[in-house]
Amino acid sequence: MVEENNSWQKILRERLRREDLEKLLKIDNPALHRFVAKYVEHCNPDDVFVSTGTPEELKFIREEAIRSGEERKLAIEGHTVHFDGYYDQARDRKNTRLLLPKGVDLGLGALAAGESLGQLEREAGLQEIHALLKDIMRGHRLYVLFFCLGPTHSDFAIPCLQLTDSPYVAHSENLLYRQGYSEFLRLGRAARFFKFVHSEGELVNGVSKNIDKRRIYVDLSDETVYSVNTQYGGNTIGLKKLAMRLAIKRASEEGWLTEHMFIMGVHGPGGRLTYFTGAFPSLCGKTSTSMMKGEKIVGDDIAYLKVKNGEVRAVNVEYGMFGIIQGVNSKDDPILWKTLHSPGEIIFSNVLVLDDGSVYWIGHDGEVPKRGINHSGEWYPGKKDAEGNEIPPSHKNARLTLNMELLENL
Repeated sequence: MVEENNSWQKILRERLRREDLEKLLKIDNPALHRFVAKYVEHCNPDDVFVSTGTPEELKFIREEAIRSGEERKLAIEGHTVHFDGYYDQARDRKNTRLLLPKGVDLGLGALAAGESLGQLEREAGLQEIHALLKDIMRGHRLYVLFFCLGPTHSDFAIPCLQLTDSPYVAHSENLLYRQGYSEFLRLGRAARFFKFVHSEGELVNGVSKNIDKRRIYVDLSDETVYSVNTQYGGNTIGLKKLAMRLAIKRASEEGWLTEHMFIMGVHGPGGRLTYFTGAFPSLCGKTSTSMMKGEKIVGDDIAYLKVKNGEVRAVNVEYGMFGIIQGVNSKDDPILWKTLHSPGEIIFSNVLVLDDGSVYWIGHDGEVPKRGINHSGEWYPGKKDAEGNEIPPSHKNARLTLNMELLENL
């Protein structure tokens, strides 16, 4: 049982509704309770919603994404669109840092041109990020979410706690990852979990305003990721590439692998099904390869690999797909194309929306539309941004977000 006299208990009892408090305290893990209480007090949201992953809770989050304006309904049932800010369209490598203890040097230094990740002294980084997070959720609702990287109740499973004030981020993760509340209940105090704290910050026209204060800090020591003043999924969906940084470290300590790989099953003679992993950089074909017609997809992005009984076994860390949509067409990607044009829960981000509620992206079948709405607002061919750059109909990093159960080749 949890102790009744802790200050974090007082914070939770004062700030959470009874039903949300009960969901949280049902997990026998005081460290988790303290973590949630710390950021409820520090970020100071107007409301706190704890999700255990029930259908009713998932529906509420979907509806909140619409009500807040972070997503808009499209013509096909279940389809929505999300727009990130014009200057918030990709991972922010410049402001993404590994926080390392004083004296530890991985040779990264401050980020230089062409480098993918920098490092920062841990205490300085924590001080900076917590200054940015102070009261940042005032006027917002905080969503407390539980997920699991890898299959639940397995040796691959890593429980994860996500705190975010963005219903779009919450909705995205509900599509992309296995619900993990039962895993926290099962493990209790033994749960060694990854932690993610995200705030989109002050919004203007529904997008993050203070991009100059965008920060994504990965605290390897405490297995915690902080993300602030951004909405783009690569910066905010904590269980994606940000969790991969944490998992790489844990894997190196425990003797297994975290890899940027797809997993697929390829049919052979006599009904044989052989599983392959494959590693390509982003925008180089992992999703398209794993979606080859006639074969079976297991995962399209991140895999955990462990040796079991003398054999290498791999699992898809995720349960959904956050894929680049540019170039997807009916000829090269027939299965995915069919899915994207059928009813089902799908989030399109930073594509072009037409008057009839359909969407277009670079590489889509047919001619380029003459007008529509995209991440820049009203769009037309030849439109230029403030720097004089021509704006394409969709961003080159436009995305699709869906649960893989929608795919017929799963």
